[in-house]
Amino acid sequence: MNSFSQLQLAPNLAKAVAEMGYESMTPIQAQAIPVVLSGQDVMGAAQTGTGKTAAFSLPLLQRMLKHENTSTSPARHPVRALVLLPTRELADQVAQQVKMYAKYTQLRCAVVFGGMDMKPQTLELKRGVEVLVATPGRLLDHIEAKTAVLNQVEYVVLDEADRMLDIGFLPDLQRILSYLPKQRTTLLFSATFSPEIKRLASSYLQNPVTIEVARPNQTASTVTQLFYSVPDDDKRRALKQIVKQRGISQAFVFVNSKLGCARLARSLEREGLKTTALHGDKSQDERLKALESFKKGEVDLMVCTDVAARGLDIKDVPAVFNFDIPYNAEDYIHRIGRTGRAGAEGLAVSFASSSDTRLVTDIEKLTKQKIELLGFEFDDERPAGRINNGRRNWNDEDGDNGRPADAKPAARNRFVPPPKVHDPFFDRPYEAGAEPVSQSASSDQVLSSGRSISPNIKPKRNVAALFKTTEPG
Repeated sequence: MNSFSQLQLAPNLAKAVAEMGYESMTPIQAQAIPVVLSGQDVMGAAQTGTGKTAAFSLPLLQRMLKHENTSTSPARHPVRALVLLPTRELADQVAQQVKMYAKYTQLRCAVVFGGMDMKPQTLELKRGVEVLVATPGRLLDHIEAKTAVLNQVEYVVLDEADRMLDIGFLPDLQRILSYLPKQRTTLLFSATFSPEIKRLASSYLQNPVTIEVARPNQTASTVTQLFYSVPDDDKRRALKQIVKQRGISQAFVFVNSKLGCARLARSLEREGLKTTALHGDKSQDERLKALESFKKGEVDLMVCTDVAARGLDIKDVPAVFNFDIPYNAEDYIHRIGRTGRAGAEGLAVSFASSSDTRLVTDIEKLTKQKIELLGFEFDDERPAGRINNGRRNWNDEDGDNGRPADAKPAARNRFVPPPKVHDPFFDRPYEAGAEPVSQSASSDQVLSSGRSISPNIKPKRNVAALFKTTEPG
């Protein structure tokens, strides 16, 4: 079974699927959809970008059609399917896809995530929804405010579960699952499986069917991976050269820190590249606007942290750059999964400096593939003057800057000690009793030996005694 037409979906779902251009199913969809339709728990492992969202959304909507109704009463539209995701952007994306699948049904879908005002979310929940897509933190806020009631949930989906554990959502997941009915269908999907994920599955899934359509931790075969040995100060020049040489229209540029993300984006923008930044310090409204402008092709480069490494489905992105090698080797798999999606060709370029040796070795161990570090040849000489490398570090590049080529640049901001004052007195040999008497010493500060007392020492004063002592006779 490889075609959506063979699934025998309900006419209103089949119509929406046909409008979205779905014809052939991906391997994860072909294996997972029949299992979910049968009502069994699932542990699904697949490479990112292989259609996991449709693999769980379509069968759940098919099973929930029996609850479909046109009533305006919120009580007739309780939450029956709960989808939990690690990031706000991924939650918003999944909710949009579910709404497109359910366009011709009476099933309602809502999304709740942090960084936004709770009031509009609360109003939508009070009107009643069958499918609730959420991030764990904001969902707990609604549970505590009693605006999200989960006592009729029949289906739970934990998507990108390994990422939720990585960022510390395990306590929140345990609290949320404690509010749900014991009798339910639980689906766990992830691009990678770790021992922690397997322990989570053994705790909350009942006899799950394990579906692995690719070797765990395997990178997509459609992505060409290149590793260049480039010093930190030259990474920005290398990035610009590759974008220009290969005529790359759009690309993700991943860095490891929020501060480095903002600085690099500003530097590239000053150099004429249409750039936007996406990181955790931006407001949710700014993050959504940045994503939208990238999807519309209004910007060339999306400089981002790993907040954008999971699940974001932006079609036809030709390249991904790892400006910084990720600290976690599994994040490398997710980063390069932003390109080469749905069978398309993609390019993943990583810049490794001398300090990244251990991180590159970790990627080799995880992916079980030998990584060859290539030397990088620059087409042009470094521009003259002081250049900011995106890390608040100004460098003098190889220009003459008004000095001979073999002359060393003068040191900047270096402490110069004051010149020493030579006193010839300390060159004379020691002569006992021959020390000169200070001219400023008064007569009562000169000892009988002719030496002076320091002017800082006060002389003794005669003080009247309270009692007069008599010597014994």
